[in-house]
Amino acid sequence: MPPAKKTPAAKTSPAKSTARSSTRKPTSRRPARRVYTEKHIYVLLCIIVLLQTLLLGGTLMVRQALHLPNLAAIAHYQPPQATIIYDSGGHIVDRMFTENRTFVPLSQMSKYLAPAFIAAEDGAFFEHGGLDFFSMLRALLNNLQSGRRGQGGSTITQQVTKSILLTPEKTWIRKIREAILATRIDREFSKAEILQIYLNQIYLGEGAFGVEAAAQTYFGKSAAQLNLGECALLAGLPQAPSRYSLFDHEARAAERQRYVLNRMTADGYITPKQARVVWAMPVHLNRHRQRAGEQNGYYLDEVKKQARELIGAPLQTSGARIYTWLDSALQKRALQAVAQGIAGVKARAGGGSTGKTPEAALVALETKTGRVRALIGGASFAASPFNRATQAHRPAGSTFKPFLYAAALKAGWRSDSRILDAPLSIRGGNGRIWTPKNYNNKYLGEVTLLQALTQSLNTAAVRLMRRVGWEETVAIATQAGIPVKMPQDLSLALGAVDLSPLQLTSAYTIFADHGIYHPPSFISKIVLEDGRIIRPQGVSQRVLSKNIAAEMQGMLHNVVVHGTGNKAWIPGILGGKTGTSDNSRDAWFVGFTRKMVAGVWIGYDYNQPMGHESGGRTAAPVWHMLMKGD
Repeated sequence: MPPAKKTPAAKTSPAKSTARSSTRKPTSRRPARRVYTEKHIYVLLCIIVLLQTLLLGGTLMVRQALHLPNLAAIAHYQPPQATIIYDSGGHIVDRMFTENRTFVPLSQMSKYLAPAFIAAEDGAFFEHGGLDFFSMLRALLNNLQSGRRGQGGSTITQQVTKSILLTPEKTWIRKIREAILATRIDREFSKAEILQIYLNQIYLGEGAFGVEAAAQTYFGKSAAQLNLGECALLAGLPQAPSRYSLFDHEARAAERQRYVLNRMTADGYITPKQARVVWAMPVHLNRHRQRAGEQNGYYLDEVKKQARELIGAPLQTSGARIYTWLDSALQKRALQAVAQGIAGVKARAGGGSTGKTPEAALVALETKTGRVRALIGGASFAASPFNRATQAHRPAGSTFKPFLYAAALKAGWRSDSRILDAPLSIRGGNGRIWTPKNYNNKYLGEVTLLQALTQSLNTAAVRLMRRVGWEETVAIATQAGIPVKMPQDLSLALGAVDLSPLQLTSAYTIFADHGIYHPPSFISKIVLEDGRIIRPQGVSQRVLSKNIAAEMQGMLHNVVVHGTGNKAWIPGILGGKTGTSDNSRDAWFVGFTRKMVAGVWIGYDYNQPMGHESGGRTAAPVWHMLMKGD
């Protein structure tokens, strides 16, 4: 057994140790070591603080040099959105925008849409932290090999960063900023949030930003309705929207679709069988992309005017959804009817034409609601966007007479009451002689009010106003939505008042709907970007009693069966009235059924005569063409 080691204490006895210590200067080694250690700790702390200060200052200097933006634009993502206008069937008829975009949440997109974009653009999206170094290296090697910049290796997060937070400049500083921001975005936001922003922000060609606008542009449907093949086509666009345009380069787009389907298969989103089936399916593109254009331009012109007043903000950036009463099928018939009517006037003008094109306006609204279902404001919206249905005011002529006859019935006259139709001369307050004449210069002597209205006898109408007075006529017309100042003399009996086709047509609802006036309505509702709903409210009011309205309807029915409006007759017509201004400058017809009230005006913008045209010959046939298919 080895001997035990001696301890240092065994070398010196306590006595000797005490004696030695008494002869030396009293010092202590342990306290000396403690002071030395505290100094080092103090120095070390100072160094740490200094390094932190330098690091923080350096970080701040780098950040200042890089001008890194904060992430508020990501956290509160509110991109400019298009305002969309819908017809009464829920179909999009126009979009107004600075950027054609409609935001939709991820949950309202096709289940294939996000996987298609991830597979095509960023297969490792769910694995990386905002940067995919392997893809960046691969892109760099490919670019070096090809000798040009062909691949970028950007992740979806980087694309969001570039699009929202940075400028498109291609510099190393911008790349560094992009990398820093991408990692911060990936750290502070969920993958679903990043993906939702990306799919709503990305440009996909044809002026479409985001998948909803692209789905409507290319396929005429919402992003929620897209099938697998359509999703793959859209996912192939971000790399080069113009090069792979679905409209202009179908073959390239198809090859790009094949690539996306293969990537989706490789990443396990779909099966090889699904890919083969989709590849063999035909693609149905939205060849008839909706524009305001010729068909709906005049109608939408009025909708936009009213919407701007209701919203109080520019429509191009408000992101509102405007639902209208437009009946697209009826609007199409209205356009065709107006075109035929104008062609007829030009053909009859023959060699006497001045070369100017006749213009026309048409308004059709629901009898019991005033909802405007169709509106045409001229021969061509592209050639002249001036809306003659709402902005032009022309002499109403004999289409104003029903308000006079309604005033007579209200004053106690009846449809079989008699009035003289004979030549008439009246001295005006200025001393001049006024001699109203019938359209054909024929006079029938004593006639009933029914006969006078049916044949639109002018001298009988003037005599009737002399008996009834103009005050009640003005009162009825005003209550029927005609706000213009009317002459306070007998010329009002012949329609010497300038009205727009919309004003006159809507006023006829008092004859069509049992004496009730319904103001014209274009907009059903407006849904604002924040979800608030605006519903324009028009106030209907009773103007005539049911009995007077029924008697007036019977008299106006006689006009289209036996009188000047017979060319408008269709089964189910309840009544109508023609109108022709002096020298045939304006031709009118307003008629109604149980469902619809419609008015037609035809004339020249420069108020020139149309020759032998009249309300019955010119405007009534247009009304007939419009309504015969209803």
